[in-house]
Amino acid sequence: MPININSVNNYNPSFQHNNKNTNKPENKNLKKVVTAASALGVGAAYAIIAKKQGFSISPAKILKTPVKDWALIKLFDKKHPERKLIKLEEWEILGLAAGSIAGGLTAGTILDKKSNKKAKIREAVNQFLGNVCVPVAFVKTAAVLYDKNKHLILSHVPQIKGEGKSVKVINKSLKCIPSAVMTLIALGAGIVTGNKVSNFLNEKVFHKKVERQIKKTDFAPHVDDIGMAVSLMADKTKVSSAITNLVPLFLCVPGIQTGMAQEK
Repeated sequence: MPININSVNNYNPSFQHNNKNTNKPENKNLKKVVTAASALGVGAAYAIIAKKQGFSISPAKILKTPVKDWALIKLFDKKHPERKLIKLEEWEILGLAAGSIAGGLTAGTILDKKSNKKAKIREAVNQFLGNVCVPVAFVKTAAVLYDKNKHLILSHVPQIKGEGKSVKVINKSLKCIPSAVMTLIALGAGIVTGNKVSNFLNEKVFHKKVERQIKKTDFAPHVDDIGMAVSLMADKTKVSSAITNLVPLFLCVPGIQTGMAQEK
């Protein structure tokens, strides 16, 4: 009796092919549409923030305004400190993140398979609470504590004696170290705690045993947290204002992660 090699090895080409692609989205343009929807959500939230802060969102007025004076591009100028800049603090960060996640979730739910809908909803909650709210809360708390004790903290920062330009630069840099250290510690604690919150939500609320480990590849969703930390704690400079202006771009990441989430 001839031996059926396929049956011995339990080989089924069609089964393996389908299994391999189970978690892949059916729509090839899903990532492009989700990215665009996340950016649209961030843009809508940013427009509301700009409007509340006194910036015009009228297309006609914006086109007549020099590009360097657009809310999203304008940088701090120490020669003109009175120039109005967009402010992104905790509530603005949460609003931008909500717009991004709402856009990504909507596009992903409409275009992707229905079986991935719950995964996207879980990811939306995890992204907003674990990746945004918790780090924002930690960094904001650190910023408040720093402001209350700024003079005491800076009084313990060593300074180099001298009047030269290089000495002034070094002394100014030394005074930036405490806020930088506090920011990094708060941000790190916020990311770790946010990760634990995500795991708790998956296990206790969504009844899914999924361990969301922090890896190098997980850095992208937290770039917005770094930008947010700078915007909350750093003194006004061209660099800090430039980073603040990039926060909306970074905050597209949570929306993309949400819209692309797949059931496992």
